Amino acid sequence: MRRSHATNSLVIVSDPFKGLYLDRWIGGVLHYTGMGKSGDQSLTFSQNRTLADSLTNGVDVYLFEVHEPKVYSYVGQVVLTSEPYQDTQNGDDGKSRKVWIFPVAPISGTTKPVSIEALKGEEEIQAKRARALSADALKAKATQTGSIKVGVRSAVTQQYQRNPWVAEYARRRAAGHCELCTEPAPFKKKSGEPFLEVHHIEWLAKGGSDTIENTVALCPNCHRKMHVAQVQADLIHLQSVARQKV
Repeated sequence: MRRSHATNSLVIVSDPFKGLYLDRWIGGVLHYTGMGKSGDQSLTFSQNRTLADSLTNGVDVYLFEVHEPKVYSYVGQVVLTSEPYQDTQNGDDGKSRKVWIFPVAPISGTTKPVSIEALKGEEEIQAKRARALSADALKAKATQTGSIKVGVRSAVTQQYQRNPWVAEYARRRAAGHCELCTEPAPFKKKSGEPFLEVHHIEWLAKGGSDTIENTVALCPNCHRKMHVAQVQADLIHLQSVARQKV
């Protein structure tokens, strides 16, 4: 938190990449963790008091969020929606301690949706950091007490209008078998049709075409594999399969 006496304002930043404070959006309200890295936080410490009294002290509060390291996104002016409350989180020293949580929400009454891509990127970076932790450090973070209510964010993403004829062509060419592992579809729909997922070999998001030469039908496991592992040999195999005709 940063206070400016010149403008009578307070800037608060919700940054998950610092790996210490657990801020959550719930029902359009950000439950923002106060200042203090180790030991129990105090409501009178530094800018905790400023934020706690912001409804009566005349200080305007402005919120920024971080969805990728060192990139700040302005959310807008926010106000306290209810009294600050205490929760339990781990401190910088790894020990459990009491923290103050400040429920704040934009005065506009709405929150700007975050792109799905930004949230996924944030999760990937957090997952990478989690993998680098020792077993003890990971357990400490995973088992820390406090609120277990899941945070919720409004998000937007691009929706591609896929050609239904191309998708059906790929499914018929597959004839009920995954075009990568060649195993039968894992189950059938209520209609009796084998369940296979349509996949674009060169992703649409990367400029791939929605054509039969770039579209295959895969079982869910192989579909996920193509998005996560991205094995070059699999890519070459699917390109060959997609060139075949029904």
